[in-house]
Amino acid sequence: MNMKVFKVFAIVFMVSLAAASVSVAQELKFGHLNVQQLISELPEKQAADKELQSEAQKLQNQLQVMSQELDEKYKNYMTQRDSLSDLIRSTREKEIQDYDQRIQNFNKLAQQSLSQKEQQLLQPIIEKVEKAINAVGEEQDFIYIFDTSSQVILYNSDQSVDCQDMVKAKLKEMNNAPQ
Repeated sequence: MNMKVFKVFAIVFMVSLAAASVSVAQELKFGHLNVQQLISELPEKQAADKELQSEAQKLQNQLQVMSQELDEKYKNYMTQRDSLSDLIRSTREKEIQDYDQRIQNFNKLAQQSLSQKEQQLLQPIIEKVEKAINAVGEEQDFIYIFDTSSQVILYNSDQSVDCQDMVKAKLKEMNNAPQ
């Protein structure tokens, strides 16, 4: 009876080991893609870039107008400075300093505004790409999909599947789906 139990145990052990090795082989499916490159190629990203450039140009034009006004104020002040009384001279100097400060504040706020606008435009694109990556990962049974643009990947084996085209196809599929 001992030998029978041992044989049954050995068979169960071998079957379990075989199933585990098949299971491990199936679980070790990795993929990779360059997310930055993928996003940069999307029409939505290119449209967002154009909109952001347009907004930046408007702000730059306004900043240029303000700088020209400051230059004019300063030139006028410099040509009249010697003929002005101390009170008027100090008042105009204060006006120029205040205007210069307003330009600096405008520049700072413009940069913040552009940064917020960029975030607002990119967030839906990033979410859409993440959704497509997740869908490909689930459909293809990947354990991990690595972003090769993150500079964290130290080694990329030929066994790792390049998912770039699959994610692009998923994004096209998502764009064509009725909303």
